[in-house]
Amino acid sequence: MHHNNLAEMFFSTAERLGERTAYMHKPENEYLSVNFNEAKEGVQKIAAGLASLGIKAGDKVALISPNRFEWAFSDYAILSLGAITVPIYPSLLPEQVQYILIDSEANVVICSDEDQYAKVDQGRGQCPSLKSVVVMDSIEDDGKHISLSTLKEKGSELLEKNPELIKEQVKKTKSDDLATIIYTSGTTGEPKGALLTHGNFLSNVEGSLHHLSVNETDVFLSFLPLSHVFERMAGHFLANYIGATIAYAVSIDTVAENMGEVNPTVMTSVPRFYEKIYARILENVETGSPIKRKIFYWALGVGREYITKIMNKENISGGLQFKRNLAYKLVFSKLAERVGGKMRFFVSGGAPLAKEIAEFFGAAGLIIYEGYGLTETSPVIAVNKEDLFKFGTVGPVIPNVEVKIVDDGEILTRGPHIMLGYFKKEEETKEAVDEEGWFHTGDIGFLDDDGCLTITDRKKNILVTSGGKNIAPQPIELKLVTRKYIEQAMVIGDRRRFCTAVIVPAFEILEKWAQENNIDYKDLGELSRLIEVRELIKKDVEGVNNDLASYETVKEFYLTEAPFSIETGELTPSLKVKRKVVLNKFANQIEEMYKV
Repeated sequence: MHHNNLAEMFFSTAERLGERTAYMHKPENEYLSVNFNEAKEGVQKIAAGLASLGIKAGDKVALISPNRFEWAFSDYAILSLGAITVPIYPSLLPEQVQYILIDSEANVVICSDEDQYAKVDQGRGQCPSLKSVVVMDSIEDDGKHISLSTLKEKGSELLEKNPELIKEQVKKTKSDDLATIIYTSGTTGEPKGALLTHGNFLSNVEGSLHHLSVNETDVFLSFLPLSHVFERMAGHFLANYIGATIAYAVSIDTVAENMGEVNPTVMTSVPRFYEKIYARILENVETGSPIKRKIFYWALGVGREYITKIMNKENISGGLQFKRNLAYKLVFSKLAERVGGKMRFFVSGGAPLAKEIAEFFGAAGLIIYEGYGLTETSPVIAVNKEDLFKFGTVGPVIPNVEVKIVDDGEILTRGPHIMLGYFKKEEETKEAVDEEGWFHTGDIGFLDDDGCLTITDRKKNILVTSGGKNIAPQPIELKLVTRKYIEQAMVIGDRRRFCTAVIVPAFEILEKWAQENNIDYKDLGELSRLIEVRELIKKDVEGVNNDLASYETVKEFYLTEAPFSIETGELTPSLKVKRKVVLNKFANQIEEMYKV
């Protein structure tokens, strides 16, 4: 490893690049830059400020905030002291925040604004370890918190007395020291705190860089929550390791606008982002003129042929190159401009990406390198790369990671990326990591002849019908969400006679359809109950069923009256569907489907 710890990595990059832009943020009307020298000074002051509050090596500091440069500064400041960062999703409810603060034994919490502070303050009395609360924004002084600016002032005073304080602390931290406790978002059960070391992350950064070609000229656009292990490793640690610029999106709703402002070259995201872009593009095409549709689908066919030859390492003929250049000029250049004009590639992780969507973006000249990993594996196990990528797979295993597939198809992995265990959960740790150091992922998959890994589904999600047929719901769900009128889907069928699905309609597209057809409705619930809407979605479901074995087909479906969301409980903060919640919430409707 090139560095002993993550703080050393940060300061090494900052020393090397000095006046270069480290971070970009948009507090008001335009993006502002923060250079590496300013970042280094900010991190030192926050670290010294935390030291003035009594934080030392091994203490826990929670961090609850949307993505912003102060989040990055705070993380490196905590790590500089040998303390442990406990990131918390800003979308969590007060009682969920309280659970993590109590379970992690947090000594200090740094929060972004008044809303996040209110969550912390609400359950503060129940958190015996919590001594101080720091707020990034200036809010009304209630005598129970200190502002980040005041913390930095305290830090400056301490650094004046001892200028080498932080540098000395950084030297003391070893690679196998604990860096963070990341709570799994948990599609079932209560969250578990995964214990990850400095070495876990550093090994994963270095392993991933063998597959992802990035350097200090790249600009990352960060919008996936930094509390998510994928964004933390790739869009935070890896980006800093190579000295790239990190620009923060204002919010998930402004990503399209922000891409045009910062012109990113690399971006990491979960599949939901790509699914939405895909749906919007196809909708625009379908509502266009016949000639526009004809040109688009011609270009898409050319693009698919072109990217398939590249993927298979076949020669590109002069004729195909000419057609592809024309297709790019007529169609794909517009899509490239929509994502900022300079995008070299996307990386997808956190959940499975539909093969059709990967192929679509690849055909358009915007490659998505799909990867795979878990919170407990820091997270990357495998990721596609420029000279070996296959749509529908998560690519080859990164160099410093071992993978084996056991008899029942479960993927096991071993190496320097594996967590120390779950915080205060010895039994769960023993279940997850065996005596030989193999982590049991709970995912089913296989390796092909080229060493590319394909994920079939979660082991616990495999449906066994009453007729004894084993069905992996995930591939069916991925096919469903690529259809025009379907936003999200969850397939059901365990111990049942046949498969059904709870489907979230693509409300945005359906609202436009209703307007164009002069159909009145008072709310989304009424829209989803319209016979005409059901017929549209029925055609989409039948289109998917045509490609499935008879026992896999979705025989009945229920349309929800609102989208799944984090707030209403159906989605985790990383946008995975909570199967157990959906099964409970729609239990009556599911039973009705099986009465037929």
